[in-house]
Amino acid sequence: MTKKKLFRLLLNISITFIVFLDSSCSGNDKYIAIRGYAQGGTYTVKLNMTGKDGRIKIKPESIKEKIDSILNEIDTTLSGYDKGSMLSRFNEGKKIRPNDIFKDIYTVSFGYFRETGGAFDVAAAPLFDLWGFGFTTDSMPTDSAVKKILGSTGMGRLKSSMSDAIKSDGTLEAEDMLSAEKTGNYDTGRTPELNYNAIAQGYTCDLIAKYLYGLGIKDMLIDIGEIYCDGVNPEGKPWTVGIDRPFDGNETPGQDLDGIWQSSGTACGIVTSGNYRKFYIKNGKKYAHTIDPRSGYPVAHSLLSATIVAKSATIADAYATYCMVIGLEQSEKFIESKSGEVQGYLIYSEDGTMKEWTSDGFNLIGK
Repeated sequence: MTKKKLFRLLLNISITFIVFLDSSCSGNDKYIAIRGYAQGGTYTVKLNMTGKDGRIKIKPESIKEKIDSILNEIDTTLSGYDKGSMLSRFNEGKKIRPNDIFKDIYTVSFGYFRETGGAFDVAAAPLFDLWGFGFTTDSMPTDSAVKKILGSTGMGRLKSSMSDAIKSDGTLEAEDMLSAEKTGNYDTGRTPELNYNAIAQGYTCDLIAKYLYGLGIKDMLIDIGEIYCDGVNPEGKPWTVGIDRPFDGNETPGQDLDGIWQSSGTACGIVTSGNYRKFYIKNGKKYAHTIDPRSGYPVAHSLLSATIVAKSATIADAYATYCMVIGLEQSEKFIESKSGEVQGYLIYSEDGTMKEWTSDGFNLIGK
């Protein structure tokens, strides 16, 4: 369930109001922007130093240090590319001492696994590796190979609570997560492997937002590939986000937009998932990186991208992935069933033409 992130903030704000900590650090202006590197890319956090109860007293440099600390903890905990991370060691069957993030994101993910009937499944990591969309290179598996892996992966064969698997000394090994009861056709002999690419960035946005709220900050936009925002921008207007047009070859975020979304000024996460930036073609057939963990195969439907707005970036991230698994018609029904809680913008292909579906409440202000 890995994915490229398909939108970036439209820079429709006055640059004179922003202090870029990578070039200057006066900390005297109302709004500042903190930038850095994280999770294989860059991040930007824009915030109003006049908080709910007056001027935020902590220096911008200290805020940046804390944000970098949160991002570093996420990387050392959940990165599948860092061989020394907690996740990598867990996947290798090594003993770990899980921290709060490792335990919490598992619990959150298991909730979405149940809600989606297995369409969202962070324990399907070997399937993504098999198809070349995980932590390995491209491959073209046989049907028998897919069947074998499918029968030995998935959260359905794991315990619903990680706390139930942790030993009395606080340590955990992957095999401890196996449930005593087999579910469906799962083979409990394979050591579990996890991959949080479908939810980690949204989850990280929410952690940073929690920290900023703790400082008394109200107006903010957090962009680490996924976006969380609240309040207004330096012009006093709700934040806006550009949604990229999902066609093969559109590799530059913000270069070719399909639409512009504007927030209502209330707290929310906005996440886009799609198939057009990560795929490969073999024997004339396109294989998208979205794998349906229930079937073991890449999805084959008309939905090109799904943009979800929800009260948190974690929710938006999980639901955007879910929509890309289930396709257009089921996504429309799902989003409508969440009326008032979730809004969506779906871009799909029909007879070679790109079309859009917008749910009630999704504030599209331009195309």
